[in-house]
Amino acid sequence: MPAMFPRHTVEIRLEEPKAFRRLSRSLVEMAIVTGILARVYRVLILTHGSNNWLYLGAVTVVGVVFLIGMFTAHLANYPLHQYLWRAPLFAGVEVLSEMATSALLLALGREANGTVRAHWDDFAGMGLHALLYRGLTFVLWALILAGVVTLVRETHIVHEEDDEPDERPRPVSTHGG
Repeated sequence: MPAMFPRHTVEIRLEEPKAFRRLSRSLVEMAIVTGILARVYRVLILTHGSNNWLYLGAVTVVGVVFLIGMFTAHLANYPLHQYLWRAPLFAGVEVLSEMATSALLLALGREANGTVRAHWDDFAGMGLHALLYRGLTFVLWALILAGVVTLVRETHIVHEEDDEPDERPRPVSTHGG
């Protein structure tokens, strides 16, 4: 018998969600982890990477995929009507954690601003830049994701209606033929 239908009630096992699933339910925790990892990744690619266009394009794509992947993992736990406020809030918390990480890196002398080391006078500009790009990325991605989810739901509902048998009574023909 499947585990979902135990023979005795003492056999019922409550399964807790996996660690990443539990993390993805929390907007604050998910945004903090995303911000820290995004800033550390940025510093690594700026200080230890190549300057050719192929490398910069590849690491940018990886960074964007990571950001929207983490954001999507969070949004997947919630209904569409909550995307409107979750996207900007996620961006705000993500940027705050990213800038806290940046402050720590600045204090250690490890923060990069392009190909040179950043200084405290670069901090505000880096924060505004991060807020602009992360905010736009998350809000636009939430709109795209909401559109795709809506489209899939509408398409799925149409297919369900087509697949259901017609249960209306059919008129009986009295004509021979």
